[in-house]
Amino acid sequence: MTGAPAQPRSADELLDIVDENDEVVGQERRAEAYARGLRHRCAFVLVKDGEGRTFVHRRTAVKLVFPSLYDMFVGGVVGAGETYDEAALREAEEELGVSGLAQPVPLFKFLYERDGHSWWSQVYEVRCELPVSPQVEEVAWHTFLTDGELERRLAEWQWVPDGLDAFHRLREWRGRPPVA
Repeated sequence: MTGAPAQPRSADELLDIVDENDEVVGQERRAEAYARGLRHRCAFVLVKDGEGRTFVHRRTAVKLVFPSLYDMFVGGVVGAGETYDEAALREAEEELGVSGLAQPVPLFKFLYERDGHSWWSQVYEVRCELPVSPQVEEVAWHTFLTDGELERRLAEWQWVPDGLDAFHRLREWRGRPPVA
C-alpha cells in the first residue's frame, strides 16, 4: 500500500531460512518451510491508536498457521532478501489497510520455538491514527482495546501462541509481570 501494489503473500512466497543465530542458511517456499518446521523470520507489530488502545483482530480461517485465532499483533513472515524493518512496515500497512504509516519502532528480538514451529521474531510498536480498513484475506474481525480490556480478554479468547508469547515478553521487556 506504499506506492507499488501489494504483492500477494502465499504458500509459494520465498523465505530466508535462518540458523540459531539468525544467519541466512538457505531459502524455501513458505508452505515447505512450515511443513518441515524450518526456522525463518517474522515481524510482530503492536499497533496503538491515538487513544493508546491496541489493535486486536481475529485471523481468517484460511491462514496457513493459527487460523481463526485472536492476535494483538499485525505482521507476518519476512520475505527472502527483505529486512525485518521492511517487513514490519509492509505487513502493518497491508493488514491495517492504510498507507503512509510511520516506520514501526523495533523493540526486541526473540527466537520462538514451539510445537514444530521455529522463527526469529522482531517485535515492533507503531502508532496509527489513520482510519483502518483491515485486509479481508488476513483479518476476519477487529477492534481497538484498552490495556485493561485486552488483559481481560487474554483468558477469554483463544490467542495465537506466538503472539501471546511475544506479548508476555513485551510486558517483561517493559518491566511488567506477564499476565496469566
